[in-house]
Amino acid sequence: MPELNADHLPFPLPAKLAFLQPLLNRLFRWRYIRFATVGASGTVVNIAVLFALQEWVLPLVVADASLRLSLSLILAIAVATVNNFAWNSLWTWADRLADSPTARLGWDRHTVKRFLKYTVSCWLGIAIQYGLTLFLSAYIYYLLANVLSILIASVSNYLTNDWWTFSQKHKQDQA
Repeated sequence: MPELNADHLPFPLPAKLAFLQPLLNRLFRWRYIRFATVGASGTVVNIAVLFALQEWVLPLVVADASLRLSLSLILAIAVATVNNFAWNSLWTWADRLADSPTARLGWDRHTVKRFLKYTVSCWLGIAIQYGLTLFLSAYIYYLLANVLSILIASVSNYLTNDWWTFSQKHKQDQA
């Protein structure tokens, strides 16, 4: 597996799209763009898992529709959180972690501690989005309030993860 960093995409581009490589390399030099890309992938994962569980898997074992939706949501959020943590460890903040991709996601105390910090950061972002949406919706249209809250929460999530979860000291801790 090639080293994932700002100079490489996390996947190879098809030959027909190779002309985009220089532009994408420049764009992904900004850590926040990598973070936002990982967040977008987590949204896709969340929706796919939610749909699969709600429509195909859980109807086989859970008859109650509201319980089925609750379980589907919990599992979809959990899978998306693990997805985002993995990609942020392997790509977004790869330069701050151990040199090998295996070490960045190993079952060691550093990774478990970082994952717990990551989940706390995510919940902080959710709380910010929720509270800010309710506050702003008293003054502006609720969908606009929600979009603004998502943007603010994503910046908060990024800053919290940059400062706390994936701080510079982790690379030194694992050396």
